[in-house]
Amino acid sequence: MRALGLEVLFKGKNLARLLGGLWVAMKISLISVGLSLPLGLLLGALMTRKNPVCRAVLRCYLEFVRVMPQMVLLFLVFFGSAGIFGWNISGELSAVIVFTLWGTAEMSDLVRGALVSIPAHQYESAAALGLGRAQTYRYVVLPQAVRRLIPLSINLITRMIKTTSLVLMIGVVEVLKVAQQIIESNRMSSPNAAFGIYLTVFMLYFLVCWPISLLAKRLEKRWG
Repeated sequence: MRALGLEVLFKGKNLARLLGGLWVAMKISLISVGLSLPLGLLLGALMTRKNPVCRAVLRCYLEFVRVMPQMVLLFLVFFGSAGIFGWNISGELSAVIVFTLWGTAEMSDLVRGALVSIPAHQYESAAALGLGRAQTYRYVVLPQAVRRLIPLSINLITRMIKTTSLVLMIGVVEVLKVAQQIIESNRMSSPNAAFGIYLTVFMLYFLVCWPISLLAKRLEKRWG
């Protein structure tokens, strides 16, 4: 255990600190996902409309968020809001704003893709049966789109959880930041602490993301 640097976990409250840091990362992820899913559904539906102005604006938003690295967005929101507008936004709130913007953009594109993938003859068949536009979406389009959307959206959730590790760059004390603090404070007494601590962080993220990935694969296999 000492060769792997794992003994550092049992010094003081190091393990509890790591779990507390993991909770901070999960809290940011959960709030961001909870906001991104409904907003992404709304924007994704709007992207399928024939209004060229609406589609152009949403496409620009999607491409901007996709092209811009999440770390740059974090710096823009955290440092830019204070420098330009004088707002004192905390690191956690900045992270929630950035990951909500990113998650909403990605989710809206998934929703758009799921909706436009429905064959045209499905709409024609619904019209032939006398269904109105709202009924067509409710009984024909949405059930098929949801089947295609759920596995993809679950994969997006796992990506958002893993990407929250970037928030340490703006001073948020999450699991990686705590890991760095533990390693620095035990550098002399435990030279292998870095390996053991980062191995523990890997396992923590794995235990969180693996069940979600299994659920996505199961749903994709069941509804494929």
